[in-house]
Amino acid sequence: MCGIVAYLGQREATPILLEGLKRLEYRGYDSAGIAVLKHGELVIRRSVGRIATLEQKLDGSVGGSTVGMAHTRWATHGAPTEINAHPHTDASGRLALVHNGIIKNYRVLRTFLEQKGVAFDSETDTEVLAKLIGYFYDGDLEEAVRRALRDVRGTFGITVLHADEPDRIVAARRGSPLIVGVGDGEYVIASDASAIIQHTPQVIYLSDNEVVVVSRDGFHTTNLQALPVTKEVEEVEWTLEQIELGGHQHFMSKEIFEQPEALRTCLRGRIDPAEGRVVLGGLAAATRELVRCQRVILAGCGTAWHACLVGEYLIEEMARIPCEVEYASEFRYRNPLVDDRTVVIAISQSGETADTLAALREAKEKGALALGIVNAVGSTIARETDAGVYLHVGPEIGVASTKAFLGQVTVLSLLAAFLGRRRHLGHSACSAYLTALSKMPEAIERTLDLSSQTRRIAAHFVEANNWLYLGRGLQYPIALEGALKLKEISYIHAEGLPAAEMKHGPIALINADMPVVVIAVRDHLYEKVISNIEEVRSRGGRVIAVATEGDEQIGHLAEEVLYVPDVPEALQPLVTVVPLQLLAYHAAVLRGCDVDKPRNLAKSVTVE
Repeated sequence: MCGIVAYLGQREATPILLEGLKRLEYRGYDSAGIAVLKHGELVIRRSVGRIATLEQKLDGSVGGSTVGMAHTRWATHGAPTEINAHPHTDASGRLALVHNGIIKNYRVLRTFLEQKGVAFDSETDTEVLAKLIGYFYDGDLEEAVRRALRDVRGTFGITVLHADEPDRIVAARRGSPLIVGVGDGEYVIASDASAIIQHTPQVIYLSDNEVVVVSRDGFHTTNLQALPVTKEVEEVEWTLEQIELGGHQHFMSKEIFEQPEALRTCLRGRIDPAEGRVVLGGLAAATRELVRCQRVILAGCGTAWHACLVGEYLIEEMARIPCEVEYASEFRYRNPLVDDRTVVIAISQSGETADTLAALREAKEKGALALGIVNAVGSTIARETDAGVYLHVGPEIGVASTKAFLGQVTVLSLLAAFLGRRRHLGHSACSAYLTALSKMPEAIERTLDLSSQTRRIAAHFVEANNWLYLGRGLQYPIALEGALKLKEISYIHAEGLPAAEMKHGPIALINADMPVVVIAVRDHLYEKVISNIEEVRSRGGRVIAVATEGDEQIGHLAEEVLYVPDVPEALQPLVTVVPLQLLAYHAAVLRGCDVDKPRNLAKSVTVE
């Protein structure tokens, strides 16, 4: 949620800031603003809506500056209005601040400041923080920021400018990501690497309760107690080309079609089918404890939670370890039973999901081995786990996750084999499984040929306002994921269910106006699913089936059939999810929706 970009260097700041904001649009926002320092004065412009609206409000007054910052806001405290948009200023109007996160004790701080005679213009918690820093300012911006943040409860990623210190930017974080790009005589500070890599691949990742100051002379980092912190300059793995559309109409389409190559990259160097061996270097230090565990808990939100459900099946089947799946947002609020023989695995594409991070910290507090599966290198979850595995599927820009989900399922498949081989799984069985897994990129490439058929099906059913998705076993999580994709980008109501549960209530909804997507691949539950299809047909429901190539029977039972390659049952989710992604994408395009930036959603949910 929200986006921050700040620049200090020799070049004109405004074009760099605007370009950075555009690269952060996928994170979700409803207003935008910019502040630059020019001739010893702050120049601020803000607007509601897209960045293009902000650009229309800019004039020559924001040009010619070499230091500034910009922000895209996703409303939490206060409606999306111009007065609530960032940047916010202190009482003097000479200090400006942009902020990602939530200040939990802002009401107390606001009351304190009002008693000191400070007036407020907006409804936001952010303005309180700006005015608190201004209250403590006595000529040293860095110390004023530290002093104010010691009084703050909540999360923040902030950058701060002061007209009296025109060659400095102060930034700090707690719970909301902030990265400093280190260039040749210039710095770009951002909430996401995508706004930085155009200028430099060299970055430092701020940790919680750290403050960085960038100036013409360099940078230095401290904690909130003003003690120096040494930061290592690291290199971002992604390239600029990876975050460009590359001829695709939308990032979601690009990322769906990148999945075969993303899977190859995810698997590279991690499997040796001939030896029946899985190599997960990120788990090396924790392997002994992991293999001896008595229980695994998988925690995630949204799409990651669906991946966890697939992982539960695989870990219990292949490793024979009891496995549970938790909504990360609920985990820490019910005093979960966790001990030192429990492994808790947090799964998040961004590695910054606030609820998942909180679940991870709760697990560590209770003595569990805390592992992570994330895509973003250097993210908070990656740095706070005892060990973990990166997806290595490349940047995912579209809000609706596609290739990251595929990567999460793949890594969980690897983890299941990794654990199984060390506990009871024989060499030949593991070798056969890994051989089949190595061929999955080609199977997904074949599945992508369904794009035109899914577009035709979407066009036929796109006016229906209620859809049902059914699956059993490993395909139940895929039904949930298919329904979520349709909901979040096309705004069509959809519900995913275990197919057998349909008759316990939801069957009352079925009529000729409801498309029912049934995942009916040939597995050990195939005949049961066929019976569920018959139940739908007898109520007039219109069946769209995802089935295994060569299955002629299904063609007599479904109005439409999307055939996927015949792969081993444990790997079927990797192909069955693809036509559901395509179906949702084409439905959203046909309905004229903003596919990459669906309303009310954000790519990285960094607030609770």
